[in-house]
Amino acid sequence: MTLPDARQLIRTTDATWPAAVRRTLGPWTIRTGLGGGQRVSATTLNRPLPEADLRAALPEAEAAMAAAHQPALFMVRPQDGMLDHVLERAGYRVKDPVSLYACPIQTLSAPQPARLSAFAIWPPLAIMAELWDEGGIGPARRAVMARAEGPKCAILARQNDRAAGTAFVAIHENIAMLHALEVTPSQRRQSVANNIMRVAALWAQDHGATSFSVVVTQANTAANRLYASLNMKNMGHYHYRIKRPGNGPKE
Repeated sequence: MTLPDARQLIRTTDATWPAAVRRTLGPWTIRTGLGGGQRVSATTLNRPLPEADLRAALPEAEAAMAAAHQPALFMVRPQDGMLDHVLERAGYRVKDPVSLYACPIQTLSAPQPARLSAFAIWPPLAIMAELWDEGGIGPARRAVMARAEGPKCAILARQNDRAAGTAFVAIHENIAMLHALEVTPSQRRQSVANNIMRVAALWAQDHGATSFSVVVTQANTAANRLYASLNMKNMGHYHYRIKRPGNGPKE
């Protein structure tokens, strides 16, 4: 089967991990994230523009992000080469290069994980919120999950007779995307993440998905190894550029 390309996966990210507010301002899409992370707070370019026009339009985007009390943060996608150039010239640094992975749903839905190793649940249980809190995925990021429309669920994994990990998965068109995968430190390297991925894929297959996908920072070497080991294919990348000193919001 033909896998979704980088543009389709980025659109899926927008749909399955949505901003609180998303509006068009001239050539820009301005997102307000309300603390939900940089995916839901980054501005993107709606259409190609020549260098001079991009430079002229940049202050309008910066002012809109400042009015939303957010740092000046842009998502730079594969088609945004001129924007990347203009932002670099304007003093923006690269932040958090991200890889996009996808595979046919059958790649993960078989073989099935051990019985009772993980469950698909919606809405999430209190123990799942506790697991996310432990990993820094607090209420503002969980609010993003609540905003997502269409089929969605959370996955709870168990290991050694205790709650061991959790994740969120949602479907846009026929593409399932997994977010917020968190395994408690004491239960890592025991196939917990593998079980979560496979149960998420089984749930997604039952709800009409034909492809399964994730996005992950290139610096997260453990997650990149996991997705490669599950025969997921790297379909492309994007990165952010930020002007404010410091690290900015968490991915």
